Amino acid sequence: MSALRMGLGRIGIELKQFFRDRESAVFNFLLPMILLVIFGSVFGGQELGDSGITFAQYFVAGMIASGILYTSFQNLAISIPMEREDGTLKRLQGTPMPRSAYFIGKIGMVFVAYIAQVTILIAVGVIFYGIDLPTTSVAIFTFIWVSVLGLIAWTLLGIAYSVVPRQGKGAAALVSPVVLVLQFTSGVFFVFSDLPQWMQTFASLFPLKWLTQAMRSVFLPDTAAAMEVAGSFELGMTAVVLVIWIGIGAVLATVFFRWTPRGAN
Repeated sequence: MSALRMGLGRIGIELKQFFRDRESAVFNFLLPMILLVIFGSVFGGQELGDSGITFAQYFVAGMIASGILYTSFQNLAISIPMEREDGTLKRLQGTPMPRSAYFIGKIGMVFVAYIAQVTILIAVGVIFYGIDLPTTSVAIFTFIWVSVLGLIAWTLLGIAYSVVPRQGKGAAALVSPVVLVLQFTSGVFFVFSDLPQWMQTFASLFPLKWLTQAMRSVFLPDTAAAMEVAGSFELGMTAVVLVIWIGIGAVLATVFFRWTPRGAN
C-alpha cells in the first residue's frame, strides 16, 4: 500500500514534467491529429469497397490505437533514457521510492495524456471528417477496457525498452522504427485483411494489431466484422493477448529497468 500511495503521489510530478517538456507534449498530441488530417484529406471520403464505411471512419480507429502506442511506449522509451542520462533517475534511486511506485506514476501520467490526446483526435475527426462516435453502452465499455489494458501493456513495455538506448539523444532513432513497423503491419494505415499473410502473422504477435482491431469494433458498425481476417473482431482474444502482454511487460520492466546508464557505477 505504501508503494501504491507513493505511486499515486508520483503521478502529479510526472504530469508536470511531461507538460513542461513542451516539444514532447506537443509532438505526442499533434502527431495522431496530423496523420488523421493528411490521410483524411487524401482518402477520407472514399468508401472501403461496398461496405458503406469511409476510410476516415476506418482510419480513426487505427489512429486512436496508435495514440496509445505514442503516449505510452514511444514517449517513455525516449524520455526515460533522457532522465537516466541527466541523473534524474539516479536521484530517485536514492529515495525510499520503489520501482513499482515509479511505474505507477508513469502509468498514471500516460492515462491523463491519453485522455487529452483522444479528446483532440476525436474532435478533429467529428468536425472535419464526420466521424460517427460510439453510442451504445457496449461500444463505450469496450473502448474503456481496451484503452486501459492497452495503456498498461504499452507503458510497461516502454519502461522495459527504455534500457535499449544507451544515450538519451539517440533514443528516438531506436524507438521510432519499431513504432513505424508495428503501425504498417497492424492495419493502422491499411486495411488489415489486405496485407500479406506474413505481415498479418507478425503483427498478431504484438498488442497493436489487437488494439487496432478492437477499436474498429467501437467505431465501425457490426457488419464491418466481416472485413476482418477471422470474420469477427475477436474481443475475447484481444483481452487475453493484452493481459498476457501486461504480464510480459511487468516482468521485463522489473528485470531490465535501470536507474543508471549501463556501465555506470
